[in-house]
Amino acid sequence: MSKGQLIVYSGPSGVGKGTLMYPYLQEHPEAVLSISMTTRQPRPGETDGVEYYFVSHEEFEKQIIQDGLLEYARYSGNYYGTPRKMVEERIQQGQDVVLEIEVQGAMKIKQSYPDAVFIFVLPPSFSVLEARLRGRGTESEEVIAARLAAAKRELGTAALYDYIIVNDDLEQARKRLEAVIAAAKCQTKYMKDFIDEVTK
Repeated sequence: MSKGQLIVYSGPSGVGKGTLMYPYLQEHPEAVLSISMTTRQPRPGETDGVEYYFVSHEEFEKQIIQDGLLEYARYSGNYYGTPRKMVEERIQQGQDVVLEIEVQGAMKIKQSYPDAVFIFVLPPSFSVLEARLRGRGTESEEVIAARLAAAKRELGTAALYDYIIVNDDLEQARKRLEAVIAAAKCQTKYMKDFIDEVTK
């Protein structure tokens, strides 16, 4: 059985990452979305082990010390991170694991897991991204301004990723995402075990 691959998937808020990825996950049962660990309190309707693994600060810091996380960061007094064990077990079992994470975490994984496939989703233009964020109608002007400032910083790191998907036409962008993941699986570094098997 061939190993799965780690897919690191990023892009600014409002670019449509979930809209692109969720249909792919539904059509490809061999791919799963990684569940992050956090110290923040569950929101109404959230279930432990579904949206997040909810743990105490002490448990999270224990995971840091024991190298139990692929990456982690701290926001607004709470930790967020990717549990190493679940990701590595799924990959060994032949599943692809998708990490939808922000740029800071992705760059940490690039150092510790360079064989991962790094995909960044871009808007067709910055003005389109701004229009999408404003079109939600759910956030204050202050929050939108903060998200746009963060997006500017994140867009500056897009060149560090292996593949870029421009989310202009949704159907075309979905096809490109599927093609990129299929192409990544054909890279020589993923086929080494198979090559060895064939040449025995």
